[in-house]
Amino acid sequence: MGERGQRKSLIGTVVGNRMNKTAVILVERLISHAIYNKYVRRRAKYLAHDAGDICGIGDKVRIVECRPLSKRKRWQVVDIIEKSQAA
Repeated sequence: MGERGQRKSLIGTVVGNRMNKTAVILVERLISHAIYNKYVRRRAKYLAHDAGDICGIGDKVRIVECRPLSKRKRWQVVDIIEKSQAA
């Protein structure tokens, strides 16, 4: 059998956790504009599987891609890098 390839990994901030076992992660990245050579901020929201419901709003987390778990969930929370100070 062939080995599984390297999975994509992203770091983002939790902006929603109201769903059961699901967290909404906002990932910001900087890209260089092709013509103007200026850095532009791009944002994307991902739904990630949070099995233990441990993510809180404002936490910085690492997510990795996985098999489709539902219509929009294709990522899962691996670890919490930094807990939010607001409680």
